[in-house]
Amino acid sequence: MILSNAVIALCACALVSAALATWSAAASRRGLHHVAKPLTTVLIIAVAAVAATPVPAAYKALILAGLCFSLLGDIALMFPEKWFTSGLVAFLAAQVLYILAFKPQPGHPVSPMTFLPFVLYGLLMFFLLAPHLGPMKLPVFVYIAAITMMAGFAAARYVDRGGPKPLLAFAGAVLFLVSDSVLAYDRFARKVPGARIIVLGTYFPAQLLIALSV
Repeated sequence: MILSNAVIALCACALVSAALATWSAAASRRGLHHVAKPLTTVLIIAVAAVAATPVPAAYKALILAGLCFSLLGDIALMFPEKWFTSGLVAFLAAQVLYILAFKPQPGHPVSPMTFLPFVLYGLLMFFLLAPHLGPMKLPVFVYIAAITMMAGFAAARYVDRGGPKPLLAFAGAVLFLVSDSVLAYDRFARKVPGARIIVLGTYFPAQLLIALSV
């Protein structure tokens, strides 16, 4: 897998911006955070957009659309008191688009043993969160189902195809699952020490790895 100079430069800029976004969130530097967080996702979108290696057009379009909805979610979640539900909907749309990108092709069924760990993980997360969710129980259940399906399909795609790009997508999907799990547990169940650093420190690499799978 060879990266063009443009992709390498965009990745470097995205990582610097991600570090600034993560630090500013932990340090409560709201002004810097409100610039660096969406800027990082814009740079990650650019990584996928300028990828030189040919991939199926539908795959690239779905990943780009998922990243764009993630950008909307990023902006909404900078104001969780007002727009948390809107952010959840935007990220749910992103997960659905990633599911469509990663889903197996006809004639390539998903092994139950590949998918089972993600199903069990999703059920465990919902079991831990459910007593604290109140009216958010159904939306959170739907989102957990979507993100675990996304990760399961990414795993199945890697098992079926192998190669560096499916591996990048799988690694990104797992990091995305970790990021959202910590975010949800911190928000709804119990405060997690260093949650902002953990959430963004896994979220941005997750999206970058998915973008590099194009």
